[in-house]
Amino acid sequence: MSSPLKPQLDGEYIIGFLKKLLLTPSPSGFCMEIMNLIGEETSKLGYALEMTPKGNAIITIPGTQSKETLALTAHVDTLGAMVRSIKSTGMIRFTPIGGYAMHTVEGEYCVIHTRDGRTYEGTVLSTKPSVHVYPDVRDFKREEVNMEIRIDETVKTKEETEKLGISPGDFISWEPRTRIQSNGWIKSRHLDDKASVAALFGLMEWMKREGQTPARPVKIILSTYEEVGHGSSYIPPDITELIAVDMGAIGDDLTTTEQDVSICAKDSTGPYDYNMTSKLIELAKRENIPYAVDIYPQYGSDASAALKGGSNIRAALIGPGVHASHGMERTHTDAVMNTTVLLLAYIMDN
Repeated sequence: MSSPLKPQLDGEYIIGFLKKLLLTPSPSGFCMEIMNLIGEETSKLGYALEMTPKGNAIITIPGTQSKETLALTAHVDTLGAMVRSIKSTGMIRFTPIGGYAMHTVEGEYCVIHTRDGRTYEGTVLSTKPSVHVYPDVRDFKREEVNMEIRIDETVKTKEETEKLGISPGDFISWEPRTRIQSNGWIKSRHLDDKASVAALFGLMEWMKREGQTPARPVKIILSTYEEVGHGSSYIPPDITELIAVDMGAIGDDLTTTEQDVSICAKDSTGPYDYNMTSKLIELAKRENIPYAVDIYPQYGSDASAALKGGSNIRAALIGPGVHASHGMERTHTDAVMNTTVLLLAYIMDN
């Protein structure tokens, strides 16, 4: 394997596919459209894809030798919400999907997706949205009971909203507000974890274009319920090593930046495999990839879900550094590309 690999990657392909992912609504449990996109792109690359009963995708890259199977997993699902109830005013009360602070979605545009396929735009507001009306608006606590969605339709009663076909259980997606800038900065909601999914497709595109085959089989698992805790809780039994590819958090005493590959040594579920983590660090050094090793005490991954699900595996966690996770996120093209390079180095080094 030549080194470094970065100049051989197709950055236009990787970032272009990332944009498609970011613009496709996919809150946990509502990933049908994005999985169609995944299926179409996988077919173009010529790899085999199978769907699990709960909606995860497993893409297989055959190996040259019959060895233990390595898996790479990332998640296509995002934060979002669901209609909890319709108020007498016609406003929507919502329940969160995934773990985010309410103030991070206040003022956000959103789309309500009805069960019969209709969509309506709206805006997330507190129930005291104006400083000209409510004297305590600045101190008003942002929590579920105090938040609502104003629908961009002429509705003033519960019955009028119901006539639109909106009902409890309908999914709500946030406007991603994606911006991909010429200087490499990428800001958008849902970079967690669509930046990693794009990196995995960059890996597959490189292997297909260069005619490369890993020594051992590689399975790429794209999960649809990670944000609610059970994305890759099931993985095929032939897998012995699993690398979760997810965003690296930034802040406090953490050292990862938006241009680094984050290598997580420990998260809320405990330490990751010592030998795998050590090898990832060695490969990052060998490939001259900017990286940081960090501890994430408020974090869990699809590798955590697989271990909790009883999988007898070794596991590690890496991903592009992302600022303001579960809020208005930002990363850099360098971090996405560097993540791809490190993954390629790992699978081609065996």
